[in-house]
Amino acid sequence: MGRWEPNATDRLVVAALELFETNGYENTTVIGIAERAGLTKSTFFRHFQDKREVLFGRSSLADVLAEGIAKAPADAEPLEAVACALELLAQDVFTPERRDFIARRQAVVATHPELREREALKGLGLIAAMTGALERRGLPALTARVTAELGALALELAYTRWGSASRDFTEVAREALDEVRSAAPAR
Repeated sequence: MGRWEPNATDRLVVAALELFETNGYENTTVIGIAERAGLTKSTFFRHFQDKREVLFGRSSLADVLAEGIAKAPADAEPLEAVACALELLAQDVFTPERRDFIARRQAVVATHPELREREALKGLGLIAAMTGALERRGLPALTARVTAELGALALELAYTRWGSASRDFTEVAREALDEVRSAAPAR
């Protein structure tokens, strides 16, 4: 593969994941990732800040979630607006073609504390994006925050289950939202 070929970002992500799986996160270098992708170190840094970001940097989950909440019907209950966002994730991100890659990524992240920490920070960003989108729908700040937290929990459950299942992400996410809804304390 030549340096001029398209999809440098995708090539770097795939190369990094393969090296993290075979050599371990700690033993993988930016130079190794770039070489595996047929690119240079400077090309790597045009796309990502560091090797940790290669598994997190290109995701626009927060934008997709906010867009899905905004597109929900005006009369949708707060968790239904979150369900609309999760359905949009199923169309844009959690597609059947990406299931294997996402499961492999999940396994790599689970075995490295630095990556788990980055995943947790990413989760906070998702909560903030959903909170903001729900507030723009007119929800009070606290209600928006609690709904976003429940939505994030449902997303985490669905993400974990979908990676090892053969079902559609929307179906898994709906089940997770139902579980979260039923576990929430009554007023």
